[in-house]
Amino acid sequence: MQQLVAELQRSPVGRVRLQEPLAPYTTWKIGGPADILIVPENREELAAALALLHRHGVPWHVLGRGSNTLVADKGVRGAVVKLGDGFDDVRFEGNTVTAGASYSFIKLSVVAGKEGLTGLEFAGGIPGTVGGAVYMNAGAHGSDVSRIFQSADIVWVDGSEATLTGEGMNFSYRHSVLHEKRGIVTRASFRLEPGDRKEIAAALASYKDRRRRTQPLQEPCAGSVFRNPPGDHAARLIEAAGLKGLRVGGAQVSPIHANFIVNLGGATAEDVLALMGRIQRTIEDRNGITLVPEVLLMGEL
Repeated sequence: MQQLVAELQRSPVGRVRLQEPLAPYTTWKIGGPADILIVPENREELAAALALLHRHGVPWHVLGRGSNTLVADKGVRGAVVKLGDGFDDVRFEGNTVTAGASYSFIKLSVVAGKEGLTGLEFAGGIPGTVGGAVYMNAGAHGSDVSRIFQSADIVWVDGSEATLTGEGMNFSYRHSVLHEKRGIVTRASFRLEPGDRKEIAAALASYKDRRRRTQPLQEPCAGSVFRNPPGDHAARLIEAAGLKGLRVGGAQVSPIHANFIVNLGGATAEDVLALMGRIQRTIEDRNGITLVPEVLLMGEL
């Protein structure tokens, strides 16, 4: 590990920080330190960093805006890669919008609407980055990334690069090829359609208002904790089981939205995991349904 750190520090890979606490980088405000945090500012730095990690056989994780992620209390062994501001850009060409992987997905829906382009309204309530949205095939309100996706630039685990179109992404519900083959999205393009700016703004405002009324946005949380099972909703199952308000340590099933777990203050990753386990066992016993986590687990959990 010392040799790797030395090589990283003298190589063009961006900022390198050791034993960096990750809780401030997550929306749950939970998590211990990463052995190594690497913050590349461009595709070349990212490729160089991944190539070095690959050559040394050191595991790594990627961290976007920290939503949808639970980091272990003991932190993350190996490296965590967080794309820097060099990936936070957007451009429009006709009906196509291209954004860097660290660009806010919510913000992208807003700026597209201001350009008079429709198709991204569903993203108005999805926290996180463009890269994370592509990775998860994020969706809401009856649409998802796959329906508007055009292409993505990717740096693979060995530092090699590729551009994939829709077929190559192997999209399905909350799934992409990046769950099968390790890599990091650096940029993505989406095909949109001309639309009425006022109608788009009204739809975004409606989604925002609904999100404000139905989600615990004033408390640290990570978005939906479990995937919706086929033909049902995780929140409905959890609420019907009387689990709203259930608490373990500093973690609580939100009284506002049953598929959200909030950090009431001082919650640990172990608190969240224990609460998730109790929810899963209850729904399994009550409904015969196994709830699958939607949040990504990172580190020694």
